[in-house]
Amino acid sequence: MNKKSVGQILKAMGAVNDGQLQKALEFSKANGVKIGEAFVKTSVCSQQLVSKALAKHWGLPFANLSKGEIKKEIIALVPKDVAIENSIVPVTRKGSALIVAMKGLDLMVLDNLRFLLNQQVEGAIATPEDIEEALDGYYRLTGDLSQVIGDEDKIQVGRTEYAGEDAEANDAPVIKYVTQLISNALKERASDIHIEPFEKRVRIRYRVDGVCVEKENPPKKLQGPILSRIKIMSKMDMAEKRRPQDGRIKIHLHGREIDLRVSALPARHGESIVMRILDKEKALVDLEALGFHDSDYERFQKIIKRPNGIFLVTGPTGSGKTTTLYAALKTLNRPDVKIITAENPVEYNLAGINQAEVRPEIGLTFQRILRAMMRQAPNIILVGEIRDRETADIATQAALTGHLVFSTLHTNDAPSAITRLIDMGVKPFLVASAVMAILAQRLIRILCSECKEPYEPTDVELLGVRLTRARIEGKTLYRPVGCSACGGKGYKGRRGVYELMELTPDLREMAFNKKPTMELRAKALAEGMTSLQEDGVRKILSGMTTIEEILTITHRAS
Repeated sequence: MNKKSVGQILKAMGAVNDGQLQKALEFSKANGVKIGEAFVKTSVCSQQLVSKALAKHWGLPFANLSKGEIKKEIIALVPKDVAIENSIVPVTRKGSALIVAMKGLDLMVLDNLRFLLNQQVEGAIATPEDIEEALDGYYRLTGDLSQVIGDEDKIQVGRTEYAGEDAEANDAPVIKYVTQLISNALKERASDIHIEPFEKRVRIRYRVDGVCVEKENPPKKLQGPILSRIKIMSKMDMAEKRRPQDGRIKIHLHGREIDLRVSALPARHGESIVMRILDKEKALVDLEALGFHDSDYERFQKIIKRPNGIFLVTGPTGSGKTTTLYAALKTLNRPDVKIITAENPVEYNLAGINQAEVRPEIGLTFQRILRAMMRQAPNIILVGEIRDRETADIATQAALTGHLVFSTLHTNDAPSAITRLIDMGVKPFLVASAVMAILAQRLIRILCSECKEPYEPTDVELLGVRLTRARIEGKTLYRPVGCSACGGKGYKGRRGVYELMELTPDLREMAFNKKPTMELRAKALAEGMTSLQEDGVRKILSGMTTIEEILTITHRAS
């Protein structure tokens, strides 16, 4: 039985017509390329469709490598040099056979693999791009960072060696080193990469679950090339080393787009660079995943569905304020609602929401965007941060003229946000009437479910979070141990701890009369507000975290 050609299969799939088929055949003959490549080069159809047709032509399965992770034990079956040399990626096992993804059927490669691996090997077809990305993710950009640099004496550090925008990850050790630095940070769930030059060394640290962890340090002589490479990737001014700079890197790693926000700060021994990893897949979480207690979750849901007023989220830098606001907007984002945001910068793209970015260099400030917003007839407005009186005034006016306004503020707890707005110069009667609720939050590390162990806390520990023996009766408290699943830390992942203060008539009156924060706090607690520490205690009693972890974030605030 004759096999159908790739062109006939694509035609049967409805991907090409007779005219396009003829055009691709002519291109194939004129340029000496295979018909599949001709379809892609002439933009007749996508590489994925061509690869699927190739799979049908050879009677092989099609492997979509960008979906899901391949198990480590499967990757370990094929040595790194064998995989890279033959451009193949092991995918799974089917009975006694190992299935490997290839760009096209190559019987000689399959025979060689059977001989080298001493087992049955079957082929599957994947797109060349997916194969290359998988080889990067599973083989080329893994392992010890120091191995990438190798013998640094052999590395040339001239610009031509590492500066090319079109350079491949393998072309120069410095380029590969920086790419792997980012790749390893993603694997370790880091939120930031810190590159800090000192007198005799360069320190590299990842921030994982809010805690800085030191990594392998490159030789001091590679400081210049590494910093230059990052500045090139983030489109910063290479010549400027005396002033702070900001930039952005877009990179495709592990089969997905990753954004990095880059900040360079001139320091004593060179520029200190911090790369904040903005992973779209992990940041846009649903409200249920934030870690609200049931009672707070219900109140939060009711508050954000009100037609107007200001909802403030407060807390220090890195406490998850933006994630909470995005989760709220995601819940409220419907076709019949107009949402506009003013952010500095836009961290994540939200489908169906109009996002404006602050650009002070051309005079596009929060205030100007907010004024323009009001003429766009939005239902909901998000202001990235209220940092001065003018922004606070416009946000207040927007809330009083029928808009729902979300924003952030830097204060330690919920009640002090009222005092902060009044200190900024907003009239007390405007604060009292416009603000509907304030959410203070922190992030705490969650115990690793694989290795946490029960223990009996001491009286001193209990006293630290105001817990009594009677309250822990019948409850099990846990402590961290450390295992391979959590990298030996005992903690894996983070959740929010919250303090949600709704403005009742009594609290509005106190705000109007400029009462001090302590009085506002006492009143809010008397009216049922759960403090940050109390919400932390609920999470200790549920076995989610530890007394030690709660003390690190609430002993000052409560």
